[in-house]
Amino acid sequence: MTSVIKMRMAERAAQLSRQLNYPKGLLHNQVAIITGSGQGIGAECARLFANEGAKVVISDIDGAKAEEVASKIRSSGGQAIAVAGDLLKDEYIKKLVAKAAEFGGGKIHIIVNNAGFTWDAVIHKMTDKQWDTIVALHGTVPFKIIREAAPYFRVKDGEPRNIINISSTSGVHGNAGQINYALAKAGVVGMAKTIAKEWGPAFGVRANTIAFGHIETRLTANKEAGAFVEVDGQKVALGIPEKQKAAPPGVVPYQDIPLRRPGTATEAASAVLAIASPLSSYISGQTISVTGGRNM
Repeated sequence: MTSVIKMRMAERAAQLSRQLNYPKGLLHNQVAIITGSGQGIGAECARLFANEGAKVVISDIDGAKAEEVASKIRSSGGQAIAVAGDLLKDEYIKKLVAKAAEFGGGKIHIIVNNAGFTWDAVIHKMTDKQWDTIVALHGTVPFKIIREAAPYFRVKDGEPRNIINISSTSGVHGNAGQINYALAKAGVVGMAKTIAKEWGPAFGVRANTIAFGHIETRLTANKEAGAFVEVDGQKVALGIPEKQKAAPPGVVPYQDIPLRRPGTATEAASAVLAIASPLSSYISGQTISVTGGRNM
């Protein structure tokens, strides 16, 4: 049943995109940097943005995955380049913004700060390395990208500019075992509001945050699947233990989600596209929850 629902949702999204009155695409000729777009939600954002006419810059630490996403977009008639590197390195951030501006003929219109992973522990057992890494990746990195790209957003050329920070329900409501992630994801909410207030009046820049709930990605897959990232040679396991995810006997699966299912990466990316598009031209400084109704 769940797969049928997902298929119908995807078909409906495709139908709507064809019916919108933007024949060249909702994001025609806009240059978009999407971090963490070698897979998952980021890759789907890249695909959807390119389908709507954007020139997409694929940023990911995995060069092979980044190039694969960019190649698929180009083979489908879209425009994309891959700029691989480690966002925790300042020199890469400078390179990323410079390459994006070059690709865009001196312009950048959209930044989607999506890259990241979780490295969980309860408060009294969290190490400085866990804290510093997650706060840097989810909080400091978006700031540094935005600061580096400031010359391309603080302009008055009549073209739209907007920044989308990806947050989480952990940042809005907190979550046991994720104090590092919760702090960083709460931080990008304040960051977006500050950008909206600083760059909105003079330059018309929109800035918003999207807080995802349970979306099917490697971060919510079964930890037993073995996905991991490496931090300074240390493997960090990704996912949620299967036992923790399983509903207790007699309990409806996903009972805390009114739609009774997790979201897909395509549904998550569609929300990002909606906020980036001119259909949301009067939305700024907001945090949009994409949760299937969870945490209402």
